[in-house]
Amino acid sequence: MQSSGHRLRDIEQHHPLLSAGGDVEAGTLDAGVMVGGPHHNNHAGPNPHHTLWFIQDGCGMVCAGITWFLVLYAAFVVNFVMLLPAKNSWYPLLNGAVFNSLAVLALASHMRTMLTDPGAVPKGNATKEYMDSLQLKPGEVIYKCPKCCSIKPERAHHCSICKRCIRKMDHHCPWVNNCVGEKNQRFFVLFTMYIALISAHALGLSGMHFFTCVKVQWNECSDFSPGVSVLLLIFLCLEAVLFLTFTAVMFGTQLHSICNDETEIERLKNEKPTWERRVRWDGMRSVFGGPPSLLWCNPFNGLRFHRLLLLTRGRRSGAEFAV
Repeated sequence: MQSSGHRLRDIEQHHPLLSAGGDVEAGTLDAGVMVGGPHHNNHAGPNPHHTLWFIQDGCGMVCAGITWFLVLYAAFVVNFVMLLPAKNSWYPLLNGAVFNSLAVLALASHMRTMLTDPGAVPKGNATKEYMDSLQLKPGEVIYKCPKCCSIKPERAHHCSICKRCIRKMDHHCPWVNNCVGEKNQRFFVLFTMYIALISAHALGLSGMHFFTCVKVQWNECSDFSPGVSVLLLIFLCLEAVLFLTFTAVMFGTQLHSICNDETEIERLKNEKPTWERRVRWDGMRSVFGGPPSLLWCNPFNGLRFHRLLLLTRGRRSGAEFAV
């Protein structure tokens, strides 16, 4: 059986610019830092149950902020321009409850997608000690990422923005300021679904509001002036059409990828599967967890608010931080 040194040389032949452990010992792996407690072990990586993930990318943070602004803008127009001035008692109550509930679920899904580790491979684990622990078989080949100095699992790809290798990376989405990968794809699917639903609901309410106000005076339909009301509604309709189109297509694409057990990167690169595919319901269960239930649609499932508040106390550094 080959020694660990032989196995390391096999890796170095794939990426001769990297040594087995020199990059780790030299302290050059500073793209991301784990904070908020004792320094994490480079070999084992952080405990996924004790981490809060956040990518410090300027473009992504701006896009995420724009997403929240547009959702809150839609909620403002729906509630204060269309629903509250309505004379019927059941109409604003019913539609307000539905729209605002969906908006909260959409924003919660966005937060879970953005703040959940997408499946990052521990940085700098390509060391002799870690290689010994793998107990490789003779002739078995593994790969080391030359950018983050980590052993790349099957189906992992390096993200230049997150500066990490991500397991089952589908794509990097600036609107959620994160990669969509093995551990947060479920929340991204929920985010696209709920945004599509509130966009369709907003379009329906806008059409009903226009139809109602045409028959009466605009001053009776809204507390705002007719000109302001029309401008707010037109911008809301444009936003809803764009969001509905984009998120509906993305939602369908994500479901297709899950049911075929193929990420978007694998599809674009036309990679031949070397893994056992989990298709249709098996794929859905692997992403959403457990048998089909309403918990699949709950972005709060598994979230512990007390632990989250404790974990957010820490300093930040690098392209991403986790606590």
